[in-house]
Amino acid sequence: MTALTIVIPAAGSASRMRGGDKLLERVDGQPLLRRQVTIALATGLPTIVTLRPDDPARQSALIGLPVQLIEVADAATGMSASLRAAARAVSTALMILPADMPDLTEADLRTLIAAFDQDTAVIQRGASGATPGHPVILPAQYLTEIARLSGDEGARSILPNAPVRLVPLPEDHATTDLDTPEDWAAWRNRRSGATSA
Repeated sequence: MTALTIVIPAAGSASRMRGGDKLLERVDGQPLLRRQVTIALATGLPTIVTLRPDDPARQSALIGLPVQLIEVADAATGMSASLRAAARAVSTALMILPADMPDLTEADLRTLIAAFDQDTAVIQRGASGATPGHPVILPAQYLTEIARLSGDEGARSILPNAPVRLVPLPEDHATTDLDTPEDWAAWRNRRSGATSA
């Protein structure tokens, strides 16, 4: 079994949705957060979801799924809080799977996993063409650095100082993230157009 754990950071406030919750938007007939967890679990890898304390709506979206939930007390400090909590909970490499990227598929995750070399310190990063994106796999040797991250930039501060291998994923799978109602409307329009074509 690959020494790798998937973490889905879901402790953000989704403030740009202006009252909505992007992680509860329906994708493929289910809340986006549940969909992301489902494709992660389908790889057979252990999966962690970070959540804000007292977030019953997101918790209820995950009922019945064999996933480890971690409450992040300092979630308001930014994405780094989720990554710190995940890094302290594991001893394996971490795949960071954003919760707000509905184009990612199980096949995409398997492509990244297949490219992961447990014997090297090379970071694997999903890409659309030459554009870096997600998911990102950080080898276990970076756990100490992850546990010291701060702010809302996630693991971005680690990437410039480490060897990174870009792993091509189809179309815009690695770069499509939806943060606003307008993003969601445009994505749904594109998706319905592709389906009817």
